[in-house]
Order: sequence, then structure tokens, then C-alpha cells
Amino acid sequence: MYDLAVIGAGWAGFNAAQRAKDLKLKVCLIESAKIGGTCLNHGCIPTKVLIACAKAFSLAEKSSVFGIELENLRVNFVKIQARKNKIVDQLAQGMKARLAGIDFINSGAQLVSPQEIKVDGRLINAKFILIASGSRPVGLAGLEFDQEKIISSDQALELTEIPQSLLIIGAGVIGCEFASLFSILGSKVTLAEKMPHLLPEQDQDLARKLEVIFKKKSIQVITGADVSAIKPQDYSRVIVCVGRASNIAGLGLENLGIKLENGRIGVDDYLKTSVANIYAAGDCASRIMLAHYAAYQGITAVENMVSNNKHKANNPVVPACIFTQPQLASVGLNEDAAMAAGLAVKVGKFDFRASGAAWIIDETEGFIKVISNGQTQEVIGASIIGPLASELIAIFSMAVSLHLTLSQIRAIIFAHPTLAESIHEIS
Repeated sequence: MYDLAVIGAGWAGFNAAQRAKDLKLKVCLIESAKIGGTCLNHGCIPTKVLIACAKAFSLAEKSSVFGIELENLRVNFVKIQARKNKIVDQLAQGMKARLAGIDFINSGAQLVSPQEIKVDGRLINAKFILIASGSRPVGLAGLEFDQEKIISSDQALELTEIPQSLLIIGAGVIGCEFASLFSILGSKVTLAEKMPHLLPEQDQDLARKLEVIFKKKSIQVITGADVSAIKPQDYSRVIVCVGRASNIAGLGLENLGIKLENGRIGVDDYLKTSVANIYAAGDCASRIMLAHYAAYQGITAVENMVSNNKHKANNPVVPACIFTQPQLASVGLNEDAAMAAGLAVKVGKFDFRASGAAWIIDETEGFIKVISNGQTQEVIGASIIGPLASELIAIFSMAVSLHLTLSQIRAIIFAHPTLAESIHEIS
């Protein structure tokens, strides 16, 4: 019998299995597809590889700004895709190498009883079970995926050529990243969103700024869009990015009476399901579908299984990054959320046009916006649109976690000339 059986080898399941191994548990990791889950195979890694390639191309296009003359630039999308696949394969091999001491079972899984799982035509037993089965793209009525004209974000990563014209439905994180990516690579992009502005869950100042930048880049932005009026035949491809759903079909949850909440596996504050020895973590159980949050949940779930000193999986400081060009990042409360919570809100801003480092790299579009508690002066949130936002947000993640004030952050010496030193100038 295993101490722990983990269903799903994405970021939640893989990190949970690693933590279980560190705790000297006998553990097996079950995965029906490829190791790495959504993050490695259909999400974080492959999209960011493609985005990095597009970034390199955009830099080459404006090389004359840096005094470098280049001619006959072109995009070789076949080579870009080959680079993406090579990096994904290399990272998958690295994950497999770290499985030493863990039994990896490449099979589907079905719960038979609280301690039995059917895998590969046989039954295995485990004292504890962690479900970390991830998520999948959601389709749209009337615009169902046909894997040719109308495709999901997963399928968009496998395109063999750059679409001449591209309609992206849904201007959330995934939709905006694809819009930015394919626009740089040469597609004529239309981005349609049913809500009044892009990125409905982000700070509205950032969303409005991104919309202005997109329009400057000739991306057609349609907000308040009527999806029923869309004609797919007017575009080379249509990517539907309207969200993701928990990947729980076929797991046999109904066999054990495991409760669901809003289409996700229901868990308590400690990530335990309605069955005492079965836990769930990551996209299949969480409203926050981010790889780093899934890893945090997976590790927390394992520790709660074996520890008498259990702790809630309620860390509110979860940075979120959007790898458009320019990047966006946020952590903690944005302005609207802070005001809705009844807090005395103090807003500080810095525009990257005042940054020497931003001028050096010729990326001056954007700003840093910091939300402080007007009574305690503690930083309670930050949002960034601009160069290296995904790296800069780490400073504010620590600030929010440690309840620092903006004055305390300013007291830190940052190197010059860097983007980070801009924090000293927030007012």
C-alpha cells in the first residue's frame, strides 16, 4: 500500500509528490497524458517560449533605435515551434529525472473506494489520495472547437503557420497573450470581449492602458462584443479563450460521493474533500488557476495529511503575471477591491517614462501603481504594466507578505540604473 497516491502530474501533483518523497512517504504519481500537465505542455512554458521568440523579433525590427542595421528580417515559424518543442521536451526530461523514489504510472485513474484506485487495468491502494487533475479549455456554444477553423488555446500552440487573420474571443489573460504574440508575428488580430474592457479582473487603469497600446499596434479591440454576431468565415482562424474548467470527468468522484462546488472539487480550508482521506489541489479544485498557486496547494495538502499542526491554504499574496508586450503583473488588492473592502485607500504611481533604465532598453510605456492602507501606510497591493513587470512584482509580493510600508521599501538601496529603483520615485 502506498502512503499517498497522486492523480495528475501537473504542477500541483508533481510538487505534492516531491514533498511527499521529502517526508519519506511511499508515493505514486499517476498521469494519463504527459508529465507536467497544463503548465508544461499547454500553458506557461510553451506560450512563454513563443512570446520570447516574438519579443526577439520585435527587438530586431526596431534594432535601428539601438544603432544596429538589419535587413531581410523574417519569421521562421517552423523553427520557432521546434524551439518550443525542444524546451518542453528538455523540461519534461528534467521532471522525469526528479521522479527517483516515486512510482510513476502513465495511465488514467478511477476512484473505486476511499483507498482504491483503478489504474492500467489493476487496483492500487493508498492511505491518502490527492486529486490534482488540472483543467481544460472551455468551448463556446455556437462556436464549438472543430480543430481547424475554431480552436482552443491548447490547439493554438500547435499551429504550423501564422494565421493571416486571427479572431480571439475572450480578452482575459490567455486571449491578451495570444493577441500580443500573433500581432507581433504578423497576424491581423481582432480581440473580442463581451465585458466593457479588457482583462475584467485586473486593475482598470492597467486594462485601459493595455487597450490603448494594443490599438497602437493595430490590434482591433472590440469590447461589449456580441459573440452571436461573429462570423468565423471572415478569419483564417478563431481562438476561443473564454476560460477553463476543472478536468474531473471519468475520475469516479460520484462513486465516493465527493462533493463538487461550482464545477470544481469541493475542499475545506485544509484542501480536504468530503471524503476524509482524499484531498484535492490545483485547477481541479481552485478558483485561482495559476501554476505557482497549484504548487503551493499541492505541497500544503501533503503537509496537512501527515501533520498534526495543520495550516490553512489561504495565503492571499498570489502574484499574477500576463506576458503581453508590455507585461502586466499584480499582487494583493487592486484599487477597486481595496475600496470595496472599506479600506482607506492611498494610491501611488510611477510612470516608466521617468525611468533611465526604461529609456536605455526603449520600453517606456506603462507605470507602477501601488495601493497602500491610508491608516497604516502598509502596502496592500500593486499593479504594473511595463518592462519586466513579471520580475518587478516579486518586490511587492514580499512587501505585501511582510506588511511593509512604501517608506520601508524606499529605504532599501536598489542598483542604478535599473527598473527596480523606480520604486523610490512612487508618489
